Amino acid sequence: MWGSALRCGGPSARPVQAAWEPRRRPRACPTGSRKVAVYMKPRTRVVGALFAAMLAFGATEYRLALPGYRYQFPRDHFNHPDFQTEWWYYTGNLHTSEGRRFGFELTFFRQGTGEQASGVWDVHDIWMAHLALSDIDGGRFLHTERLNRAGADLAGAAWADGNDAQHRVWNGNWSAQWTDAASQRLEAVGDHFVFRLDVKSAKAPVIHGKNGISQKGEGEGRASHYISLTRLITSGEIELDDRRFEVEGLSWMDHEFFTDQLDLNQTGWDWFSLQWNDGSEIMLYRLRHKDGSTDSHSAGTYVDAQGRSRFLSASDFLVEPGKIWTSSETHGRYPIEWRIRIPPLGIDANVTTKLKNQEMTAQAPGIPSYWEGAIDATGAKPGSAEYGAGYLEMTGYALPTMLK
Repeated sequence: MWGSALRCGGPSARPVQAAWEPRRRPRACPTGSRKVAVYMKPRTRVVGALFAAMLAFGATEYRLALPGYRYQFPRDHFNHPDFQTEWWYYTGNLHTSEGRRFGFELTFFRQGTGEQASGVWDVHDIWMAHLALSDIDGGRFLHTERLNRAGADLAGAAWADGNDAQHRVWNGNWSAQWTDAASQRLEAVGDHFVFRLDVKSAKAPVIHGKNGISQKGEGEGRASHYISLTRLITSGEIELDDRRFEVEGLSWMDHEFFTDQLDLNQTGWDWFSLQWNDGSEIMLYRLRHKDGSTDSHSAGTYVDAQGRSRFLSASDFLVEPGKIWTSSETHGRYPIEWRIRIPPLGIDANVTTKLKNQEMTAQAPGIPSYWEGAIDATGAKPGSAEYGAGYLEMTGYALPTMLK
């Protein structure tokens, strides 16, 4: 039985232990809501059916991500239906005892339609999920997706104790099941592969941004509440080509919820998660304008080996694209080599990938595709040379990430 609460207040906020027990939904210190337009989220490809449903139901009132939000765990690991958009992202780098390498992605998305559900088949939220396996040494990238409604227990993100205890996020037979304070079980069955992974967090949740929000644009509410588990010790098995591989490694979980985020001039982003051999982690995102310039709301977080986090503003780091890979399917041109410099921390790193094609290609015409895959990093910190691995996401290179 476990839990913690964080009062927003920047990187110095300290977790307070509590019990795993039902709590009232946490409120933002200042409250607010907004009638929202239809946006393509920067971390998802929403199929045409989702947008058709949203347009049919129209705009509605949802809460905005505002400063002063009081985080409460485990409650905030699960569903926030008063915000329109929410996602849970699991990515990781794994290897067998012989050294064969894999990357994986398991993601769950919830998009509110604004319709009040009165029956089990009514659509109040649309649930989408992506699943991918990077067979790095085999040179293959396998991926699939699914779309569901919450009715009839097809998908959701439940937090309930007692006889209805679930503590899980799921879409069909893809799921992330919390088993205790720090541990989860990830299970997913694809057409060509299956994995069952146990992950255990080595650090407390990291709250990104300042004052409880990760600001993505000018104006009130153009932000998200953004939580990460940056070092998940991982072990389990992957089934591929009628073979079973025992694997271990490190994973990462992102969880965001918000209502209104991107500006109209923002067309995509580049997101990095890096886990270093010295026990530290880095998250960076570069928001791009239509003319290719970097938005001033780009930001990041550095987490040291003890779990202490430091906010990084756009002026604290520089990411420079290098070699380009061109997709034969979408003709998107993706930088697959990067240089990352963080002068305040003395970090200078190079990022590469051993598998060029890790593009999540869209299944419907006119819907953007994106690149998300396993990466390697080498670099220097003051007094030492470091190496690490992580994940890179690039959106807006095949089609703009935002719909008008």
